[in-house]
Amino acid sequence: MLGTKFPFLPALVRPNHRRARVPLAAPDDSDPSRTPEPDLEPDRPVRVSPKLSRWSRARSIRSGRTRLDWPALRKRTAPPIPTPSPSSSSPSGEIQPSVAEGAEMDGDGGDNGEMTAGKAIYMVSDGTGWTAEHSVNAALGQFEHCLIDRGCPVNTHLFSGVEDMDRLMEIVKQAAKENALILYTLADSSMAASAKHACDLFGVPSGDILRPTTEAIAAHLGVAPSGIPRGGRKAHLTEDYFQRIEAVDFTIKQDDGAQPKNLNRAHIVLVGVSRTGKTPLSIYLAQKGYKVANVPIVMGVELPKMLFEINQEKIFGLTINPVVLQTIRKTRAKSLGFHGEMRSNYSEMVHVKAELEYASRIFTQNPVWPVIEVTGKAIEETAAVVVRMYHDRKHRCSMPRISRRY
Repeated sequence: MLGTKFPFLPALVRPNHRRARVPLAAPDDSDPSRTPEPDLEPDRPVRVSPKLSRWSRARSIRSGRTRLDWPALRKRTAPPIPTPSPSSSSPSGEIQPSVAEGAEMDGDGGDNGEMTAGKAIYMVSDGTGWTAEHSVNAALGQFEHCLIDRGCPVNTHLFSGVEDMDRLMEIVKQAAKENALILYTLADSSMAASAKHACDLFGVPSGDILRPTTEAIAAHLGVAPSGIPRGGRKAHLTEDYFQRIEAVDFTIKQDDGAQPKNLNRAHIVLVGVSRTGKTPLSIYLAQKGYKVANVPIVMGVELPKMLFEINQEKIFGLTINPVVLQTIRKTRAKSLGFHGEMRSNYSEMVHVKAELEYASRIFTQNPVWPVIEVTGKAIEETAAVVVRMYHDRKHRCSMPRISRRY
């Protein structure tokens, strides 16, 4: 209607554009070429979920996935202001951290966008970088109190497959520009020495993650290390690798109580009610080389007979707090479409408690099965408990340990 009355209005400001507000007054006849400017609404402020825990924030920041300045986003009521140059400063003389949205990391650890201001840590590896990344993440765990409160934000950058001096020098020079710390795992002693020399030359703080451990083992064994990178492009496919592939394949086929006849072939069997984390825990353990089967406990459904015929010491029960379980199940039920008019007792507290009590009775009837409380635990934490108990039982250790022969 408005477009018919004022045909000269562009499509941008017609009523079907939800963010445009067009004044109803007629245009000035003295200037027929004049086009009313749309009154655009300002962008709505980004809403940050209050359920994002302090631990999750710290972990995201530490891993480099989080690049947003959360306090700034909560207060933002207008489109983002262009990031000031590093030379600009606040009245107090301190450089203000920038807010960068959608910043992504490229394959070599370089930026395709800006990152939240913070100290940079470069992790350099001649292999996949797994050792460097996990070592740094473990060390950063000691500073969560600082990372959580944004007192000392950190950006980590992983450079894997660094096997030549030219690329190593490029990384060191870039680290010097960003005042970054370089932590490296270079198996080749000459490359490690070159990295140390280059860092000293350019004034870059550095640390060798691998060398102290390698030298200690070499002194203990009386044998010199090979200096060959592990897990790189030239790595050989070992028997251990194929065992892990076989374990993952077995675990996927045994998920959710499938093929109970194969339970005797499993190294570990997990038992618990729905949504206690059996499947993700199984896959995680399988990637470490353990063949895992998981069996769900469901009221009204008998457990497979084979479960009670196999070695009972490799069976582990999982339990969880009912309130937490209900929250998880509500989310799951909603994703399956059970909301609104569609009802299900799957996430009802009465049903949740009844299932947990039913599982508890089964665990009581089988005292050999250790029961692990998974509430608030990461998959890695639960897996560490399972693996330790598995090895304790297998090797009859007087002192808890996880043993492996090389």
